[in-house]
This record gives sequence, structure tokens and C-alpha cells, in this order.
Amino acid sequence: MASKKNVTFSDIAKYTNFSKTTISRYFNNPDSLTLENQQIIADALKKLNYKENKVARILANGKTEFVGIIIPDLYHHYYSEMLNQILSTYETFGYKFLVFIGNKSEETERRYIQELLSYKIEGMIILSHTIPSKELAQLPIPIVTIEREDEYVSSVNTDNYMGGYQATGLLARHHCDIFIHINSPTSEKVPAYGRLKGFTDFCREYNLEHETIIREFGHSYEAAQSQFLMILERLDACYSGKKKGIFVSNDTQANVLLNLLMRKFGRLPEDYLIVGFDNSPISREAVLPISTVGQQIDKLAYEATSLLVEQMNERKKRKPIPLEHPVHKVITPVLFRRETTEKSL
Repeated sequence: MASKKNVTFSDIAKYTNFSKTTISRYFNNPDSLTLENQQIIADALKKLNYKENKVARILANGKTEFVGIIIPDLYHHYYSEMLNQILSTYETFGYKFLVFIGNKSEETERRYIQELLSYKIEGMIILSHTIPSKELAQLPIPIVTIEREDEYVSSVNTDNYMGGYQATGLLARHHCDIFIHINSPTSEKVPAYGRLKGFTDFCREYNLEHETIIREFGHSYEAAQSQFLMILERLDACYSGKKKGIFVSNDTQANVLLNLLMRKFGRLPEDYLIVGFDNSPISREAVLPISTVGQQIDKLAYEATSLLVEQMNERKKRKPIPLEHPVHKVITPVLFRRETTEKSL
């Protein structure tokens, strides 16, 4: 059986009575055509069962429909779920993704960025905290960041302050005697710093005894476990007999803490209440589902991709209008009450 002939620009031009130049403009610069002519060509493509040669299109106009992503790690469940949600936006926006995992080395991540640019990506989503936004803003493509320092680039973030305030409020409703916030070293320029500030402001507003514990937890379960073992020893020594309300800065670390308590006591002791942050899958799947502040990761991923696509599409116009100032979108968090605070569930 003879193979089916591929439909060419000449075939489309003949069918529509347009020139091949007009057909080329439809694919490479559709805004240069009237909406009526765009519709005529679109209908013709459907009738002729046209299958686009994407490699040829990339060679012709340099538009790859690829977006780069730099993500810090996949150990924290928040990042793995965020990546999953970003990748799922392909069905909506049609962009493919090239992903690099950072390692907190500025030079390494700069090399990753140059590698991505060599693939002619049209934009980039960055979750890594390593390279300052001022430097990212100098790149020749649109940039959108998620939950990191973002003074010079567009971003989508959670209202972390509200989330920290909500988490502490939940613990306060259970009449804890001492309130503990556990976090990694966090710059005030990073949105996640709002979690610590929300916690501190709530405790001060209601005159609650509180303490903040800042540690480097590393990027492995073993490293985090080692730190939490020392933290638990200290809490037991300093606050024995007191009801401890613990707000942990992310669900991955909250799960490490919960596992250690379960191994030691065979249950979550009555004098320990735990709230995490993210609503990543681990919070629901833990041996005891963890109360958490949900970042609405699906909305963060969608809004970040949408914001990037808007900027990429603007650049494809004959007379693009660049952003005068970065756009910063904020997503409201949602509190999830589960068994690490609501023990009667």
C-alpha cells in the first residue's frame, strides 16, 4: 500500500486560494492575518488532515515550544508534586518542559541555564533559590519564579504569612502550653519567611510562650532524622509535661518528626500536636495523616505557567509590549485539619 502523501503549504494554498506566504504567516505570525483569514486556514487544515512537521517549524521560526524548569530537589515532596503539576499543564498550554535539578551551586545552575538556552527554550520557570532575581531578569527570555526571592522577575507565591498565622491559630485552639516553630535558615527576601513571621506575630499577639528552632536539615531523610532526634531530646528535656504545639515548615520534615515519635511511643503522644506546610501528598499518606497548611500546589503551577505563556505570547506579536514591572501573584492557603491535631478523627 502506498504511503499517504503529506499535506504541504502548497496544498493548503491551493485549497484556500491564498499564497504560500500567507500560509507561512499563519503558522509563524498569525496576528498578521485577519481573524477571518485565520479561520479559513484553520478550517482547511482540518479538512486536509494536516499534520504539522514541528521540526521544520522550529527550524523556520526558532520557536521550540519548550520551557525550562530549574527545581532545587525531588527529596521534598512539595517540589516533586509541583513538578508533576507543572508538567500536567501541557494539556492546556501545549508547551513541553526541559527539567534540571539544582544543587545549590551558582556556577552549576548558570551552566544549566546556558544549556537550556542552547535548546532555544522560550521561557523558564525557576523554583531554585540559588541565583538572584536581578541576574535572572537579564536573561533574554521571560522568567517566572515560584516561592523564591523575586524582586526583579514575575512570580507566583503562596500567602505564607497567612499560612503561618493559620497554623499557629489551629494549635492555639487546642490550648497548647508551648508553641514551637521548626524551620531551615530562611532569608527575609524569600516568601517562605512569612511562615516564621506569621507564627511569631500570632504568638506575640496572644502572649503565648513560644520558641523558634532553626536548623539545616539537608536533602535526605537521614540528615533530617539526625537533626530531629536532637530536637526531640531537647523538647522532652525543656518542656516535659507540657502540651507542645509544633508547626513544621514543610510536610516532608513534619513526616520525619511524626515517624520518630511513632517509633518511640507506638503512637503520637497526647502532649504533641503537629502541623506541617504544603499539603503535599506525604501529608495525606503519612502513617497518621498530618494537619497542614495547603499551598494549593495545582493553582501555583497553573498560574505560573499561565503567567509565563502570556509573556511568551506577547513576544511573538509584531509589536510586543514588554512588562513595565514584574507581576507578582499571590495564592491564598487552605488549612487542612487531620489526625496530628484532631486526634478524635
